[in-house]
Amino acid sequence: MTPLNVANMTTVTEFIILGLSDHFQLQHPLILVFLIIYLVTLLGNLLIITVTCADPRLHTPMYFFLSNLSLTDICCSSTITPKLLGILLSGNKSISYTGCIVQLNFFMDSTCVEIFLLTAMAYDRYAAVCDPLHYSLVMSPRVCLLLAAASWATGVLSAGMITASVLHLSFCGSNKIDHIFCDLIPLLKLSCTDTAGPEIILFLEAALLSFPAFLVTLISYTYIISAILRIRSAEGKRKAFSTCSSHLTVVSLYYLSLFSMYLKPTSTYSQGQGKIMSVVYTTVTPMLNPMIYSLRNKDVKNALKRVIGK
Repeated sequence: MTPLNVANMTTVTEFIILGLSDHFQLQHPLILVFLIIYLVTLLGNLLIITVTCADPRLHTPMYFFLSNLSLTDICCSSTITPKLLGILLSGNKSISYTGCIVQLNFFMDSTCVEIFLLTAMAYDRYAAVCDPLHYSLVMSPRVCLLLAAASWATGVLSAGMITASVLHLSFCGSNKIDHIFCDLIPLLKLSCTDTAGPEIILFLEAALLSFPAFLVTLISYTYIISAILRIRSAEGKRKAFSTCSSHLTVVSLYYLSLFSMYLKPTSTYSQGQGKIMSVVYTTVTPMLNPMIYSLRNKDVKNALKRVIGK
Protein backbone atom coordinates (compact mmCIF):
# COMPACT_ATOMS: atom_id res chain seq x y z
CA MET A 1 0.00 0.00 0.00
CA THR A 2 1.41 3.39 -0.97
CA PRO A 3 1.85 6.26 1.51
CA LEU A 4 -0.81 8.22 -0.40
CA ASN A 5 -3.37 5.47 0.02
CA VAL A 6 -2.53 5.18 3.70
CA ALA A 7 -2.93 8.92 4.22
CA ASN A 8 -6.37 8.89 2.55
CA MET A 9 -7.73 6.21 4.90
CA THR A 10 -9.30 6.80 8.32
CA THR A 11 -7.15 5.85 11.30
CA VAL A 12 -8.65 3.03 13.35
CA THR A 13 -9.67 4.11 16.88
CA GLU A 14 -11.34 0.85 17.90
CA PHE A 15 -11.31 -2.78 16.87
CA ILE A 16 -14.05 -5.38 16.49
CA ILE A 17 -13.23 -8.76 18.02
CA LEU A 18 -15.20 -11.32 16.02
CA GLY A 19 -14.78 -14.08 18.61
CA LEU A 20 -15.30 -17.79 18.12
CA SER A 21 -18.64 -17.99 16.36
CA ASP A 22 -21.47 -15.85 14.99
CA HIS A 23 -24.06 -18.60 15.48
CA PHE A 24 -26.58 -17.39 18.08
CA GLN A 25 -27.38 -20.92 19.26
CA LEU A 26 -23.77 -21.35 20.37
CA GLN A 27 -23.61 -18.17 22.44
CA HIS A 28 -25.14 -19.53 25.65
CA PRO A 29 -23.16 -22.80 25.64
CA LEU A 30 -19.95 -20.82 25.04
CA ILE A 31 -20.78 -18.43 27.89
CA LEU A 32 -21.30 -21.37 30.24
CA VAL A 33 -18.12 -23.15 29.12
CA PHE A 34 -15.85 -20.11 29.42
CA LEU A 35 -17.41 -19.02 32.72
CA ILE A 36 -16.79 -22.46 34.23
CA ILE A 37 -13.24 -22.53 32.85
CA TYR A 38 -12.50 -19.07 34.26
CA LEU A 39 -13.94 -19.82 37.71
CA VAL A 40 -12.07 -23.13 37.91
CA THR A 41 -8.88 -21.36 36.80
CA LEU A 42 -9.20 -18.70 39.48
CA LEU A 43 -10.14 -21.19 42.21
CA GLY A 44 -7.41 -23.69 41.33
CA ASN A 45 -4.58 -21.19 41.03
CA LEU A 46 -5.63 -19.18 44.09
CA LEU A 47 -5.73 -22.43 46.07
CA ILE A 48 -2.18 -23.24 44.95
CA ILE A 49 -0.95 -19.79 46.01
CA THR A 50 -2.84 -19.89 49.32
CA VAL A 51 -1.73 -23.39 50.26
CA THR A 52 1.88 -22.69 49.30
CA CYS A 53 1.95 -19.58 51.50
CA ALA A 54 0.00 -21.11 54.41
CA ASP A 55 1.75 -24.47 54.76
CA PRO A 56 5.40 -24.29 55.91
CA ARG A 57 5.99 -27.77 54.47
CA LEU A 58 5.52 -26.32 51.00
CA HIS A 59 8.07 -23.54 51.51
CA THR A 60 10.40 -25.19 49.00
CA PRO A 61 11.80 -24.01 45.64
CA MET A 62 9.39 -26.13 43.58
CA TYR A 63 6.27 -24.71 45.24
CA PHE A 64 7.70 -21.20 45.30
CA PHE A 65 8.01 -21.32 41.51
CA LEU A 66 4.63 -23.04 41.25
CA SER A 67 2.93 -20.17 43.10
CA ASN A 68 4.59 -17.72 40.69
CA LEU A 69 3.35 -19.83 37.77
CA SER A 70 -0.17 -19.76 39.23
CA LEU A 71 0.01 -15.96 39.40
CA THR A 72 0.91 -15.72 35.70
CA ASP A 73 -1.93 -18.12 34.84
CA ILE A 74 -4.39 -15.89 36.71
CA CYS A 75 -3.04 -12.83 34.87
CA CYS A 76 -3.28 -14.52 31.48
CA SER A 77 -6.80 -15.84 32.01
CA SER A 78 -8.03 -12.57 33.54
CA THR A 79 -6.65 -10.60 30.59
CA ILE A 80 -8.59 -12.65 28.03
CA THR A 81 -11.65 -14.39 29.48
CA PRO A 82 -13.63 -11.52 31.12
CA LYS A 83 -13.57 -9.50 27.89
CA LEU A 84 -14.55 -12.58 25.88
CA LEU A 85 -17.45 -13.25 28.27
CA GLY A 86 -18.50 -9.61 27.96
CA ILE A 87 -18.61 -9.95 24.18
CA LEU A 88 -20.67 -13.14 24.38
CA LEU A 89 -23.09 -11.69 26.97
CA SER A 90 -23.66 -8.23 25.49
CA GLY A 91 -22.96 -8.80 21.82
CA ASN A 92 -20.79 -5.67 21.87
CA LYS A 93 -17.59 -6.80 20.16
CA SER A 94 -15.79 -3.46 20.10
CA ILE A 95 -12.63 -2.67 22.02
CA SER A 96 -10.80 0.66 21.96
CA TYR A 97 -7.34 0.94 20.42
CA THR A 98 -5.89 1.61 23.88
CA GLY A 99 -7.78 -1.32 25.40
CA CYS A 100 -6.54 -3.58 22.63
CA ILE A 101 -2.90 -2.58 23.16
CA VAL A 102 -3.25 -2.99 26.93
CA GLN A 103 -4.77 -6.46 26.48
CA LEU A 104 -1.97 -7.43 24.09
CA ASN A 105 0.70 -6.17 26.52
CA PHE A 106 -0.65 -8.01 29.58
CA PHE A 107 -1.08 -11.19 27.56
CA MET A 108 2.48 -10.97 26.24
CA ASP A 109 3.69 -10.24 29.81
CA SER A 110 2.17 -13.41 31.21
CA THR A 111 3.30 -15.50 28.23
CA CYS A 112 6.92 -14.36 28.35
CA VAL A 113 7.17 -14.61 32.15
CA GLU A 114 5.72 -18.13 32.08
CA ILE A 115 8.38 -19.30 29.62
CA PHE A 116 11.18 -18.28 31.98
CA LEU A 117 9.40 -19.61 35.08
CA LEU A 118 9.01 -23.00 33.42
CA THR A 119 12.73 -22.94 32.65
CA ALA A 120 13.57 -22.12 36.29
CA MET A 121 11.32 -24.98 37.40
CA ALA A 122 13.07 -27.37 35.01
CA TYR A 123 16.45 -26.36 36.45
CA ASP A 124 15.05 -26.89 39.95
CA ARG A 125 13.94 -30.43 39.06
CA TYR A 126 17.35 -31.09 37.48
CA ALA A 127 19.10 -30.05 40.70
CA ALA A 128 16.72 -32.15 42.81
CA VAL A 129 17.17 -35.34 40.78
CA CYS A 130 20.72 -35.09 39.45
CA ASP A 131 22.46 -33.38 42.38
CA PRO A 132 20.35 -34.09 45.49
CA LEU A 133 23.29 -33.80 47.94
CA HIS A 134 23.91 -30.16 46.98
CA TYR A 135 20.28 -29.28 46.24
CA SER A 136 19.81 -26.99 49.26
CA LEU A 137 22.92 -25.03 48.26
CA VAL A 138 22.19 -24.91 44.53
CA MET A 139 18.55 -23.85 45.07
CA SER A 140 18.98 -21.61 48.12
CA PRO A 141 16.24 -19.05 48.92
CA ARG A 142 18.43 -16.31 47.46
CA VAL A 143 18.90 -18.20 44.19
CA CYS A 144 15.16 -18.87 43.97
CA LEU A 145 14.34 -15.21 44.49
CA LEU A 146 16.88 -14.17 41.85
CA LEU A 147 15.54 -16.70 39.32
CA ALA A 148 11.94 -15.60 39.92
CA ALA A 149 12.85 -11.90 39.75
CA ALA A 150 14.85 -12.47 36.56
CA SER A 151 11.92 -14.38 35.03
CA TRP A 152 9.48 -11.55 35.74
CA ALA A 153 11.87 -8.77 34.70
CA THR A 154 12.97 -10.46 31.47
CA GLY A 155 9.44 -11.47 30.56
CA VAL A 156 7.95 -8.01 31.14
CA LEU A 157 10.81 -6.32 29.27
CA SER A 158 10.48 -8.72 26.32
CA ALA A 159 6.73 -8.16 26.14
CA GLY A 160 7.22 -4.41 26.42
CA MET A 161 9.52 -4.37 23.42
CA ILE A 162 6.96 -6.21 21.30
CA THR A 163 4.14 -3.93 22.43
CA ALA A 164 6.25 -0.83 21.75
CA SER A 165 6.92 -2.04 18.21
CA VAL A 166 3.17 -2.47 17.62
CA LEU A 167 2.57 1.12 18.77
CA HIS A 168 4.59 2.30 15.77
CA LEU A 169 2.21 0.57 13.34
CA SER A 170 -0.70 2.30 11.62
CA PHE A 171 -4.16 0.74 11.41
CA CYS A 172 -6.23 2.46 8.77
CA GLY A 173 -8.09 -0.27 6.90
CA SER A 174 -10.26 -3.01 8.34
CA ASN A 175 -10.69 -3.00 12.11
CA LYS A 176 -12.12 -6.52 12.42
CA ILE A 177 -9.94 -8.92 14.44
CA ASP A 178 -10.96 -12.45 13.49
CA HIS A 179 -9.80 -13.82 16.82
CA ILE A 180 -10.93 -14.13 20.46
CA PHE A 181 -8.72 -11.27 21.71
CA CYS A 182 -6.14 -8.71 20.58
CA ASP A 183 -3.36 -11.15 19.78
CA LEU A 184 -0.15 -10.13 18.03
CA ILE A 185 -0.43 -11.95 14.70
CA PRO A 186 -4.05 -10.92 13.93
CA LEU A 187 -3.07 -7.32 14.70
CA LEU A 188 -0.07 -7.49 12.36
CA LYS A 189 -2.32 -8.74 9.59
CA LEU A 190 -4.56 -5.68 10.00
CA SER A 191 -1.76 -3.12 9.84
CA CYS A 192 -1.61 -0.95 6.74
CA THR A 193 2.10 -0.28 7.25
CA ASP A 194 5.17 -2.47 7.13
CA THR A 195 5.17 -5.03 9.97
CA ALA A 196 8.82 -6.01 9.56
CA GLY A 197 9.78 -4.30 12.85
CA PRO A 198 7.53 -6.33 15.19
CA GLU A 199 8.21 -9.51 13.23
CA ILE A 200 11.99 -9.03 13.53
CA ILE A 201 11.71 -8.32 17.27
CA LEU A 202 9.50 -11.39 17.74
CA PHE A 203 11.98 -13.54 15.81
CA LEU A 204 15.00 -12.17 17.71
CA GLU A 205 13.34 -12.69 21.09
CA ALA A 206 12.37 -16.21 20.09
CA ALA A 207 15.92 -16.94 18.90
CA LEU A 208 17.79 -15.24 21.75
CA LEU A 209 15.44 -15.79 24.71
CA SER A 210 12.55 -18.21 24.18
CA PHE A 211 14.45 -20.90 22.26
CA PRO A 212 17.44 -20.90 24.67
CA ALA A 213 14.95 -21.16 27.57
CA PHE A 214 13.29 -24.09 25.84
CA LEU A 215 16.72 -25.62 25.16
CA VAL A 216 17.67 -25.35 28.85
CA THR A 217 14.41 -27.10 29.74
CA LEU A 218 15.04 -29.81 27.16
CA ILE A 219 18.62 -30.41 28.31
CA SER A 220 17.53 -30.47 31.97
CA TYR A 221 15.01 -33.21 31.26
CA THR A 222 17.51 -35.13 29.17
CA TYR A 223 19.79 -35.30 32.22
CA ILE A 224 16.82 -36.01 34.52
CA ILE A 225 15.56 -38.94 32.45
CA SER A 226 19.10 -40.29 32.13
CA ALA A 227 19.55 -40.10 35.92
CA ILE A 228 16.19 -41.81 36.55
CA LEU A 229 17.05 -44.66 34.18
CA ARG A 230 20.24 -45.30 36.15
CA ILE A 231 18.27 -45.86 39.37
CA ARG A 232 18.19 -49.59 40.02
CA SER A 233 15.00 -50.01 42.06
CA ALA A 234 11.60 -49.65 40.44
CA GLU A 235 10.32 -47.78 43.51
CA GLY A 236 13.21 -45.32 43.29
CA LYS A 237 12.48 -44.68 39.62
CA ARG A 238 8.81 -44.14 40.38
CA LYS A 239 9.51 -41.64 43.17
CA ALA A 240 12.07 -39.75 41.08
CA PHE A 241 9.79 -39.55 38.07
CA SER A 242 6.80 -38.48 40.20
CA THR A 243 8.71 -35.33 41.23
CA CYS A 244 9.05 -34.30 37.58
CA SER A 245 6.03 -35.72 35.75
CA SER A 246 3.67 -32.84 36.57
CA HIS A 247 6.09 -30.17 35.40
CA LEU A 248 6.97 -32.17 32.28
CA THR A 249 3.27 -32.44 31.40
CA VAL A 250 2.73 -28.69 31.84
CA VAL A 251 5.85 -27.83 29.82
CA SER A 252 4.84 -30.14 26.95
CA LEU A 253 1.31 -28.76 26.76
CA TYR A 254 2.50 -25.16 26.94
CA TYR A 255 5.26 -25.32 24.35
CA LEU A 256 3.29 -27.41 21.87
CA SER A 257 0.48 -24.84 21.76
CA LEU A 258 2.86 -21.85 21.83
CA PHE A 259 5.22 -23.05 19.10
CA SER A 260 2.39 -24.10 16.81
CA MET A 261 1.00 -20.58 17.06
CA TYR A 262 4.00 -18.26 16.85
CA LEU A 263 6.97 -20.03 15.27
CA LYS A 264 5.79 -19.74 11.69
CA PRO A 265 5.45 -16.92 9.14
CA THR A 266 2.37 -14.72 9.41
CA SER A 267 1.64 -15.51 5.74
CA THR A 268 0.80 -19.10 6.74
CA TYR A 269 -1.38 -18.06 9.67
CA SER A 270 -4.77 -19.81 9.76
CA GLN A 271 -7.61 -17.98 11.50
CA GLY A 272 -9.40 -21.17 12.53
CA GLN A 273 -6.25 -22.81 13.85
CA GLY A 274 -5.22 -19.61 15.59
CA LYS A 275 -8.52 -19.42 17.47
CA ILE A 276 -8.36 -23.04 18.61
CA MET A 277 -4.75 -22.80 19.77
CA SER A 278 -5.41 -19.48 21.52
CA VAL A 279 -8.27 -21.08 23.48
CA VAL A 280 -5.85 -23.83 24.55
CA TYR A 281 -3.01 -21.63 25.84
CA THR A 282 -5.08 -18.70 27.18
CA THR A 283 -7.94 -20.53 28.94
CA VAL A 284 -7.49 -24.31 29.04
CA THR A 285 -3.80 -24.48 30.03
CA PRO A 286 -4.14 -22.03 32.98
CA MET A 287 -7.07 -24.15 34.19
CA LEU A 288 -5.22 -27.46 33.84
CA ASN A 289 -1.95 -26.40 35.48
CA PRO A 290 -3.16 -26.47 39.11
CA MET A 291 -5.05 -29.72 38.43
CA ILE A 292 -1.95 -31.38 36.99
CA TYR A 293 0.18 -30.32 39.95
CA SER A 294 -2.35 -31.15 42.66
CA LEU A 295 -4.08 -34.32 41.46
CA ARG A 296 -0.83 -36.30 41.26
CA ASN A 297 0.95 -34.58 44.12
CA LYS A 298 0.52 -35.95 47.64
CA ASP A 299 2.22 -32.93 49.23
CA VAL A 300 -0.31 -30.51 47.70
CA LYS A 301 -3.28 -32.74 48.50
CA ASN A 302 -2.17 -33.18 52.11
CA ALA A 303 -1.52 -29.43 52.43
CA LEU A 304 -5.01 -28.72 51.06
CA LYS A 305 -6.53 -31.02 53.68
CA ARG A 306 -4.57 -29.30 56.45
CA VAL A 307 -5.50 -25.80 55.29
CA ILE A 308 -9.18 -26.72 54.78
CA GLY A 309 -9.15 -28.45 58.16
CA LYS A 310 -7.96 -25.27 59.85
